[in-house]
Amino acid sequence: MRKIKVLFVCMGNICRSPTAEGVFSHLVSTRNLAERFQIDSAGTHAYHVGDAPDLRAQKAARDRGVELKHLRARKVVSADFEAFDHILVMDDENHAVLKEACPIDLSHKIRHFLDYAPHLNQREVPDPYYGGSYGFERVLDMVEEASAGFLQALQQAGEL
Repeated sequence: MRKIKVLFVCMGNICRSPTAEGVFSHLVSTRNLAERFQIDSAGTHAYHVGDAPDLRAQKAARDRGVELKHLRARKVVSADFEAFDHILVMDDENHAVLKEACPIDLSHKIRHFLDYAPHLNQREVPDPYYGGSYGFERVLDMVEEASAGFLQALQQAGEL
């Protein structure tokens, strides 16, 4: 059985994208679908390569039953465009960076993650890095909604 390969992307890969990776991994695990997926996250910039997610992101996720401490930041590499089926970005800036770097025939894989939560009436997951704990809670709320919507979209498209 072929795995569905999903990559979540933000700028530094220590707040939003590892949160999305953890939340989506947790969701598919609770639905007994983990073996159907390969899930990863990366950043468009190499600011934090090798670092664990921000401690505030870890705490907020852990409070909701999602563990992030085992994750490590990495930068998107050109092979990711070929390797992943779905590349889900957190904001317009990182979307533009990836579109510019991606071969044109693979650019259809890149989408805004919040496209899967249209009821939020927002396209970007805000970067909580320079704010307080509320920002991390807000990111979790958005990521949980988009994760459920993405999984539903995969089911409706017959990928699951």
